Amino acid sequence: MKKIYLPISLMFLCLCFSCTNESLNDDLLESNRKQPKFDASAVTETVITTSEDDDEHCVETNLMAGQHHVAGTVTVDIDGDNLVITYSSNGDWTIGTTHLSIGNCDEEWAPLTGSGNPQIGQFEYTEPDSVTPYEVVYIISLAELDDNYCFAAHAEVEGPTGGETAWAEGEQFSGRGWAMYVDALLSECEDQDDDDDNNGGGTPY
Repeated sequence: MKKIYLPISLMFLCLCFSCTNESLNDDLLESNRKQPKFDASAVTETVITTSEDDDEHCVETNLMAGQHHVAGTVTVDIDGDNLVITYSSNGDWTIGTTHLSIGNCDEEWAPLTGSGNPQIGQFEYTEPDSVTPYEVVYIISLAELDDNYCFAAHAEVEGPTGGETAWAEGEQFSGRGWAMYVDALLSECEDQDDDDDNNGGGTPY
């Protein structure tokens, strides 16, 4: 009798273990379905951007600090009869003293040393129309500018690497330093007001 009961007992134990294992596997699969390993919505938010988030400017260039660090941007816009030049930091840097020189590219528009370096202390614009630690704005009349104009935007900035000299990124002056200037065209901006007027859907004549 003992020989008969032993196999039956073993078969009963195996059957119970198999049923329990299947139940655990089913519970685990159901749990995985309810709890995904990543948040798909978070990935979408990181990747998707829209063009409506970007402001359009006539000119936009980096504000370079110490030659190798992007401290912010310098932008140019037209407002009526004025050119608006704005220094903006990226938040990690603050903007201190600024100097700006602007004129027609085919003239001697910037004060230079004999070796071709800009004389910052003689730049004609040093009193901004608006100043905060993170934004500086100059408003300049368009009356004296031709279509092809150049400007040099200099700043003293403070950031993670300490105090640095900063320039609006562009072409280098002929001197041995890394000072830069921007060569631009007013004609790239002159249609902005017309475009705004025509956004209503009417046909321009």
